[in-house]
Amino acid sequence: MKIRNITGGFTSAKGFKAASCQAGIKYQNRLDMALLFTEVPCAAAGTFTSNKVKAAPVLWDMDIVKSGKPVRAVVVNTGIANAGTGEEGLRLCRETAAFTADTLGIPADAVLVGSTGVIGPNVPLERITAGVAAMAGTLSDSAEAGTSASRAIMTTDTVNKESAVAFELPAASGEGAVTVRLGGMSKGSGMIHPNMCTMLGYLSTDCAIAPPLLQKALSAVVKDTFNMITVDGDTSTNDTLILLSSGLAGNRLIDEEDENYELFCAALFTVCHDLARRMASDGEGATHLIETHVFHADTKENARVLARSVVGSSLVKAMIYGKDANCGRVLCALGYAGPDFDPAKLVITMSGKSGDVCFYKDGCVQRFDEEKALRILSEHDVRFDCDMNMGEAEAAAWGCDLTYDYVKINGDYRT
Repeated sequence: MKIRNITGGFTSAKGFKAASCQAGIKYQNRLDMALLFTEVPCAAAGTFTSNKVKAAPVLWDMDIVKSGKPVRAVVVNTGIANAGTGEEGLRLCRETAAFTADTLGIPADAVLVGSTGVIGPNVPLERITAGVAAMAGTLSDSAEAGTSASRAIMTTDTVNKESAVAFELPAASGEGAVTVRLGGMSKGSGMIHPNMCTMLGYLSTDCAIAPPLLQKALSAVVKDTFNMITVDGDTSTNDTLILLSSGLAGNRLIDEEDENYELFCAALFTVCHDLARRMASDGEGATHLIETHVFHADTKENARVLARSVVGSSLVKAMIYGKDANCGRVLCALGYAGPDFDPAKLVITMSGKSGDVCFYKDGCVQRFDEEKALRILSEHDVRFDCDMNMGEAEAAAWGCDLTYDYVKINGDYRT
């Protein structure tokens, strides 16, 4: 069964609507609030930051997702993170959920809350409620509404991120197949170094799937998508990834880990992989996307650690920005990552659209064509293939270069 990329994002699946507005939370004259709504109660799965300091919306959402209660709406604001705000921050979540519930005619414990932005200030509740009231009347299942919502949750992002796929599953009726859709949106440009996933992300599907398997699929897919990106080594206080299922596609319920579950996981991986890669490419001040693929490692976890070490290295990032083919920096990042390997068996190749050069093999740095290396480093996407020659495990990680603009953006982030 084939997974097809389709146009759209959060509103691609049946039963999902979105709206956005300019609420003036922090930014002026730009979208800064989104409202996501489900026509039916949805099963919810989620993963959240591993940072010990968790923002109030994270604590609020964790309680609801872990309770197994159905979800009907999500209110998201940008500009102020509602983190480091103590009991007042939780009160603001309760008030936001209560107002949204009254406005939409749904239970308050069916409302999730998301915030992103500056840590410390309190979210202006009157602007939040005014935004919810304005958006409630403009909810739409159109692709345009989903796109606007994806723009409304941006902070320092330069582009919005959304993705969607469609695939076929057996019909609940027992005859033929039905089309199932899965889509979503995410934001994240700085403070990106996941130990869960680092961002705000909202995914929707109309697939009928048992809630425990929905959570299991999300937790598994995160490990090789959002957990494999890094921009600056900082794990946010607000990291939240939510997956909602309306079950309206009409497929036979997925309630066991069979081939239909595997297809669902593959579709979920496709969307999450696309969104994660877009986030890494749009890192604050970035001019390059760095991809690292580790092959033939002894274990999957070691492959992940090695790949992330390369894309997370400040020296590798600076090397890419400066277009300096200093392969020793990649070699060094692999060496201090932690997993044991034999440097004499390692092979490192750098590649791009214009070709590839072998940096290192047989325990020695190789002579290579400097002009060809410069052409590769002048491309937006630069890839390192690291063949460990130890086993069959592999992993990929994504990051971006380190530029002067990153310092400028974060040097005056509050102002």
